[in-house]
Amino acid sequence: MILGKKVLAIIPARGGSKAVPRKNIREIGGKPLIAWTIEEAKKSQYIDRLILSSEDDEIISIAQKWGCEIAFKRPTELAQDDTPGIAPVLHALNQLPRYDYVVLLQPTSPLRQVIDIDGCIEACIRYESYSSVSVTESDSSPYWMYTIDRTGQMHPFIKTNDILERRQDLPKVYLLNGAVYVAQTAWILQNKNFISEGTTAYIMPTERSIDIDTELDFNIVKIALKETNNT
Repeated sequence: MILGKKVLAIIPARGGSKAVPRKNIREIGGKPLIAWTIEEAKKSQYIDRLILSSEDDEIISIAQKWGCEIAFKRPTELAQDDTPGIAPVLHALNQLPRYDYVVLLQPTSPLRQVIDIDGCIEACIRYESYSSVSVTESDSSPYWMYTIDRTGQMHPFIKTNDILERRQDLPKVYLLNGAVYVAQTAWILQNKNFISEGTTAYIMPTERSIDIDTELDFNIVKIALKETNNT
């Protein structure tokens, strides 16, 4: 709980990953990928209940072994390639009512720490926001990006009269890193999206913001974990 408000955390993990097959339970750093998220979520001082949302029996079994509650089995129709990311959240909230806040923790962010989970929850409360999400500073600025037309000519993606030649002169921009999403449950059931006007940001460092979406991402995290264990 936080300020008397009950918090439900959801780990969504379907079995049909295409880019990195079976990535949610693939071993990394000596344990299944999903275990990294389960372990950090269980350290939270605010999360009252941590559940898995999955249609896959093997993922369910492994998550149970690592201490994650299985409150239900996700319907197969909500575990397709084209299923919106918000769908399992809405399904879970309808199955488990009476929580004031919901936290979404994707298993593809294994470097996220409990300080990030609780920090994002605190940001939502502190700023009295309907929702708060984790972000990280982008190395690529849209002020240095271009579109290319049919003739091969380049056009600034952001048109400005300012000449921004030095990195120091560029405004800071931030990317969603997919690690932590927090929202008031009543609001998200109505809004059906974690991002809206007034959503507040919790800024995470780049080194904890890798979201595994490709084999390259997987290998980068392996190296990061090996370096961490060697220090």
